[in-house]
Amino acid sequence: MTKRIGIYIHIPFCISKCAYCDFYSVADGERLMSCYQQAFIGQLAESAPVLDGYYVDTVYFGGGTPSYYGAKRIAGLFNTLKDHYKVLLDAEVTVEVNPDSVSGKDLRLLRKEGVNRLSIGVQTADDGLAKSLGRRHTFRQAERTVERARKAGFENISLDLIYGLPGQSKADWADTLNRVITLRPEHVSCYGLRIEENTPLHVFRDSPLIPGEDDQADMYLFTVEALRDVGYRQYEVSNFSLPGRESKHNLKYWNREEYVGFGPSAHSYVGDLRYSYIKGVEEYLEALEGKRDILASSDDIPKSEQAVEYLMLGLRTTRGITGEEYYGVYQSGFGPIEALLLDYEKQGWAHRINGRWSLTPTGFLLSNQLISDILDAHTEQRFTVGMPWKKNEYAAYMAQTELK
Repeated sequence: MTKRIGIYIHIPFCISKCAYCDFYSVADGERLMSCYQQAFIGQLAESAPVLDGYYVDTVYFGGGTPSYYGAKRIAGLFNTLKDHYKVLLDAEVTVEVNPDSVSGKDLRLLRKEGVNRLSIGVQTADDGLAKSLGRRHTFRQAERTVERARKAGFENISLDLIYGLPGQSKADWADTLNRVITLRPEHVSCYGLRIEENTPLHVFRDSPLIPGEDDQADMYLFTVEALRDVGYRQYEVSNFSLPGRESKHNLKYWNREEYVGFGPSAHSYVGDLRYSYIKGVEEYLEALEGKRDILASSDDIPKSEQAVEYLMLGLRTTRGITGEEYYGVYQSGFGPIEALLLDYEKQGWAHRINGRWSLTPTGFLLSNQLISDILDAHTEQRFTVGMPWKKNEYAAYMAQTELK
């Protein structure tokens, strides 16, 4: 059987950091870009033999801000992939862009080189809110970026949005969503704001300016209903698409399919091995020169942990999970888990469609706790069937899942 894999390329450069961003990136790192490009092309070429048995069916350039890195550099990296890897002609190739750092000329070049999907960071249609987040564009710039992308030949566009922003009302969010729908992108990602500790926005953690839980829940449920009414299908907690326009690359993560990441802090999952690279652009460049170890972590994933990932990731999607698939991963009974799902069904938090269990939109709002309880049921079953786990190992395992 032909093996397929996705490739993620991390571009860790931004003009400036947004107030909410906790991803690894370097603000105003132009002095490093040329060195990074040269070293990165070398790594891609040298790594190719390892994936000789795979066909590449998705490529994703994320960041950071790939459009700030430059369309010519992105094209150079993609051409290296095409030269050294078995990139399928119909592969989904996505580049993240921001409206303030991409031109019509850039978009035409990307499309000419084979990029066929854009992910545009919009976040909000309210220019005042956008400025408070550290965004450098207006909504009119976002609209023009979509217009230019269409003229350049892009037929698969995703827009990223955030709700629950400081000072944002439900009416504000409805206005953003309605204005985005008017642009008719093929895909919309709607993320609830997460206030991370090491970001400027952390000062708002306990602020009354942050919409309360009930208001954020209303925003989320409004999103699901409003997008459904105009033809968008929810296929993951935060992601919606027109039929057949789901992000094939991101589905690899949620479906536990294989992918390889390149760049600082990038993660990979190949076979039963999961590994990640070190953070820091300069440290990463030193590693590529052989001056330090490039790996931050490397672990063989046992069947028990694969089962946890199957449950945790599968229940983030509307495709959901089944007892047969669970048994295929872990060779254990699904009964205790299904008992919980039956109870969730009575509460309106889950449903079973064509034999597959998934959470409802209301269930997605409670997904952290619901999935945590599912994982508890999975782990309790390990004790019941006599798996050789001790209490301290169980505690360490649950801490690693970050759900308990």
